[in-house]
Amino acid sequence: MVENLSAGIDAFTSNAFLVDGERTVLVDAGANYDVVSRVEERTNGLDAVVLTHTHTDHVGNLDDVKTKLDVDAWGFDPDQHGVDHELDDEAEVVLGDETFTVLHTPGHKNDHVCLYNERALFAGDLVFANGGFGRTDLEEGDRRTLVESLERLDSRLSDGLDVMHCGHGPSVTRNPVEDVRLALQGAKTR
Repeated sequence: MVENLSAGIDAFTSNAFLVDGERTVLVDAGANYDVVSRVEERTNGLDAVVLTHTHTDHVGNLDDVKTKLDVDAWGFDPDQHGVDHELDDEAEVVLGDETFTVLHTPGHKNDHVCLYNERALFAGDLVFANGGFGRTDLEEGDRRTLVESLERLDSRLSDGLDVMHCGHGPSVTRNPVEDVRLALQGAKTR
């Protein structure tokens, strides 16, 4: 089961997905609200925090989560504040009851990753609903690199993909592969 703990929060934050199962994981920690109490209301504890990237809106709550829930955080760049363990490109990570492949997808930020299996995608800020894509005007942003990351992601996706959980906005449950392809087309032309 996947639940967005940031749903209904009126603050500058990213989505923070609680993935419950054999290995209960928080994908991104969000910012500017008490995500710890939301985790505690839903589960007996976390096994890990996995970060799509380390922009403030995705990691603002990370120190509280790690301290109060006594967990470590995994991210692509272990030199970033709060990252305890490195996620290697093409490594596998268990979220809930499913195994996901880590795909390094820079362009929005150098340490950005997507987490993918044939059924589900945690897209972070690479791609959003309706073909939106991550900003490239921030530090470490680069449009050409973002396009390459979108191309890489598109080449890996299965037409059987059921859901894409985005870093902001709604999850996509209707033909998410099309949203990725729209984002790729838009990133190439804008």
